[in-house]
Amino acid sequence: MSGSPYPLGLRLAGRRVVVVGGGAVATRRVPALLDAGADVLLVAPELTPALRAHVDAGRLRWEPRRFVPDDLDGAWLVQVAVDDRVAAAAVSAAAAERRIFCVRADDRAAATAWTPAVTRHGPVTVAVLGGGDPRRAMSVRDAVRELLAARAGQPTGEPAAAGTASGAEPGRPSVPAPGGSDTGAAPVGRVALVGAGPGDPELITVRGWRLLTEAEVVVADRLVPGLLLDELRPDVELVDASKIPYGPSRAQEEINRILVDRARAGKVVVRLKGGDPYVFGRGGEELLACAEAGVPVTVVPGVTSAISVPAAAGVPVTHRAVAHEFTVVSGHVAPDSPASLVRWESLAGLRGTLVILMGLKNLAAISATLVAHGRPAETPAAVIQEGTTTAQRTIRSTLGTVAADVGAAGLRPPAIVVIGDVVGALDT
Repeated sequence: MSGSPYPLGLRLAGRRVVVVGGGAVATRRVPALLDAGADVLLVAPELTPALRAHVDAGRLRWEPRRFVPDDLDGAWLVQVAVDDRVAAAAVSAAAAERRIFCVRADDRAAATAWTPAVTRHGPVTVAVLGGGDPRRAMSVRDAVRELLAARAGQPTGEPAAAGTASGAEPGRPSVPAPGGSDTGAAPVGRVALVGAGPGDPELITVRGWRLLTEAEVVVADRLVPGLLLDELRPDVELVDASKIPYGPSRAQEEINRILVDRARAGKVVVRLKGGDPYVFGRGGEELLACAEAGVPVTVVPGVTSAISVPAAAGVPVTHRAVAHEFTVVSGHVAPDSPASLVRWESLAGLRGTLVILMGLKNLAAISATLVAHGRPAETPAAVIQEGTTTAQRTIRSTLGTVAADVGAAGLRPPAIVVIGDVVGALDT
């Protein structure tokens, strides 16, 4: 059966969508479904860490097994995200029997629905179908995105790189020849360390997004906005390097190895990191590993959650006549741990704003330590969960009670803690 596709915008809020498969393709497709408000059922024996994070956060339901036809009961749409053609065909047949549209990652010709190349610009969503050619669709999509950005007054040119290594010229990374002047060596690719921002996909920088569209390999963390992954070309290799706090993680050495190996194979690699690459992001370690291997690196700063998330919740980190300083610390190590590098007793004596990242687990110990060293228990405090996203939640409290209030509210990581008089500075 042939014919031109009929374009349609699906309103999936509250409606069941079944995703079969728990690998890289599902990791890319699920965030857009969640953003649409779909009731997502994920069926797969195993999941990537990024998908597991969605499950743990209660955003979707997971059946840890292989697909059975009854999984489609009540579904409006099914997305098959497996590369086993026999298994995919079985899902497709079950969907056809129930007259449910089916998207297939393994065989577009056998699918009854296609996912378009999408770009989002505020309230505008542009979806492009390329007649079955994903590259054509992506090319048109990117052109439309640049046109929208130009009409909004945003720069579309290529600015200089924010930082380079291995002797690269700013904005134009050179290709060093490992071992000296051996010009006959195999061509080396390049690595870009790109900050993806705090969670809202529109908060990635123009240069960061441009490098993402050029990438052949993307190594992404859990806190990367999922909708950015949904915009990658189908042929891009997505490596899920998610580091879920206190859970499964991929060793930093393995991440470094992947960056170097892919670049040495001549690939354009983007290491996509939540927030800014150098704010508790281990970007420095990755740059050093690449530089030691002779791989050119470009660093693209990102909007850090330490400032942007409080701002999104109505909390400025500084405010005239209220706070003339702010301090950002990591709270992932308890104050009484020998491994802690933070002098909490000194922070307790500051008058300015204290912003704590990765501190939810140790919040009770942190707040007790600050109070014990002189920070008043009645100091205003705020905790913002998943700031700048549609799942953002905020509680206002005081230093003395914030840990208990977080527990009562059921807040979970990722969350930013802000302590100081700025918490109420914009209240009217």
